[in-house]
Amino acid sequence: MNSLTITPRGSLRGTIHVPGDKSITHRALILSALGEGSATIRGYCRGQDCLNTLTALQQLGIFIQIETDQVQVSGKGLWGLTEPTEPLDCGNSGTGLRLLTGVLAGQQFFSVLTGDASLRSRPMGRIVKPLQQMGAHIQGRKGGELAPLAVTGSPLKGIDYLSPVSSAQIKSSVLLAGLFAEGETRFTEPLQSRDHTERMFRFLGIPFSTEGNTIRVTGRPSFQTKDLFVPGDLSAAAFFIVGASIVPDSEVRIPNIGLNPARTGILDILQQMGANIRIEKPREESGEPVGDLVVRTAQLRGISIGASQVPKTIDEFPIFCVAAAMAEGQTTVTGAEELRVKETDRIKAMATELQKLHVDIQETPDGFIVQGGSKIQGGRCTSYGDHRVAMAIAIAALTASSPTKIEDTDCIETSFPGFHDKLLELLTNSN
Repeated sequence: MNSLTITPRGSLRGTIHVPGDKSITHRALILSALGEGSATIRGYCRGQDCLNTLTALQQLGIFIQIETDQVQVSGKGLWGLTEPTEPLDCGNSGTGLRLLTGVLAGQQFFSVLTGDASLRSRPMGRIVKPLQQMGAHIQGRKGGELAPLAVTGSPLKGIDYLSPVSSAQIKSSVLLAGLFAEGETRFTEPLQSRDHTERMFRFLGIPFSTEGNTIRVTGRPSFQTKDLFVPGDLSAAAFFIVGASIVPDSEVRIPNIGLNPARTGILDILQQMGANIRIEKPREESGEPVGDLVVRTAQLRGISIGASQVPKTIDEFPIFCVAAAMAEGQTTVTGAEELRVKETDRIKAMATELQKLHVDIQETPDGFIVQGGSKIQGGRCTSYGDHRVAMAIAIAALTASSPTKIEDTDCIETSFPGFHDKLLELLTNSN
């Protein structure tokens, strides 16, 4: 296991490009494989999570030509996948495993999906239950609650499913299964989760309809692939957005960032806190809103975050905790219990590790209470194998009084290869 030592020095200044959006990359690869024709996907995320999905599709018989910053996918239509000879290893990716399970539920062959120890401990019953209602035959540990999942493809029928939680992964798994189902599939969630799947359906001409938080899709459509551009991942950019906000005399430009309204919760919250964030050149690419971000140092202030703001910010809470630690006043987060079933228990992980750096943060059953204005001190931390925890601690360490060593940082490769190099590049530019 590698470690990373962050030594505070100077401000953050310059322009950086972050990896392509992970969520969009997974969907672009999968839907391009299920369409008819060849599609070029530019700007795809080369993190290990997305590469595992790419490899799984190759194991399912899809030809994918890989180049430096793009891939070409030869789609074989809804029924063109072939039975894999080995288990499909999704690594650390809940998105990859859950979306692929939805696709494989309607196939006419047997497959097994698995992942690393962290992924095998994460809840899968939330997708297995609706897929079984559609007619899928899925088995897994603890009655299908945990991976590995063994999927025996079978004919599916549309259902009307009311999800107990708002989750783009559950929604997308059911909608993808709905493409193979007879009749209409209806999915309703308490609050709208991110809508990358729906936007890609629209861009590719896959018919669906929405009413409030309900989405309807009719099964067995035929659609052509299209070339796709994947914007920069806002969740990856968030680390540098917060870094530029809290490190004195900083200014960072981050071009080509996805600004999907279902994902911009971190921008909304930081601006509520007083962050200086400017969006330049707003535009649309492949059905997704995109823009360039310019961030300058600002004095942040504490705020209260409730359950209604959580779905749009769910992946950014580790770095948000760092912003809260440096803000004036108290920050309270409630309704975020979903954070406890991510790559690790992110509520416990961030509270424990930031306390090591002398941040006044207390975990609650469904969130945090952070007393801002912390004077961060260096120390020795761990990531718990969670890429977002590792990068959040690295940004916090930029404001520390002494170096901070972070253990177990190999996990950063799952989403942001070259993160440390990008950080050093901005710090070097400040000297």
